[in-house]
Amino acid sequence: MPLIDQQEIARYVEENIPQFHQSRINGLRNLKLQAVLKRKNPYLFRAKNATANDLVKGLLDAHLSSSEEGLFGGFLEGLAVFVCSRTFGGRKSSSEGIDLEFERDDVRYIVSIKSGPNWGNSSQIKRMIDNFSKAKRILGTNTSKVKVVAVNGCCYGKDDQPEKGDYLKLCGQRFWEFISGNEFLYADIVEPLGYRAKENNDQFEQEYRKVINKFTREFTQDFCDVEGDIIWQKLVQLNSAKK
Repeated sequence: MPLIDQQEIARYVEENIPQFHQSRINGLRNLKLQAVLKRKNPYLFRAKNATANDLVKGLLDAHLSSSEEGLFGGFLEGLAVFVCSRTFGGRKSSSEGIDLEFERDDVRYIVSIKSGPNWGNSSQIKRMIDNFSKAKRILGTNTSKVKVVAVNGCCYGKDDQPEKGDYLKLCGQRFWEFISGNEFLYADIVEPLGYRAKENNDQFEQEYRKVINKFTREFTQDFCDVEGDIIWQKLVQLNSAKK
């Protein structure tokens, strides 16, 4: 089993992490205030008696947190597939809902990769199990002598009961060791992720301040009276009124 070189990981990160940072910035530039207002709970902000600036910042931060988790999850999935391709010949699977497929010790593994352990509700987990079942049936038909094991791999976090019946759930250190054979890889990949972080974050902060100022101005114009008080009924109508 070949072990992946740390320099290979660093090169992969340096080539691909800029796309994550650029996607964050593009997301900010393309964001519309009304789109954000329609997605979040206006009653919560009324209960907190938020100012226009507090409300805009709270809405924007909540949106960005959710968006960035998805964007970075995609980056980590790509990194995991890359690592496994170097160690066990892993590859992106063609099966629905399966992110990675590889053989190790005469076992075919099909892997659904998620960012962290608390990624879905019961219906989403059921859909993942259904995808595992379909992929197993297809692989069983094509290669009847190969044992197929389904794995939910989580890039961070812990789960000390990996056996879930229909699949294994491997989180954090267990997952990275599983796809690489290196028990310390989960810690080794942290350092390369800081590649040009200050430069990228400084650029993001510039765009962030622009959006905060722009959205606050728009919100004050559209949802505040001449005294500067928020017209909460108007905000709730935008968010919740039927057509």
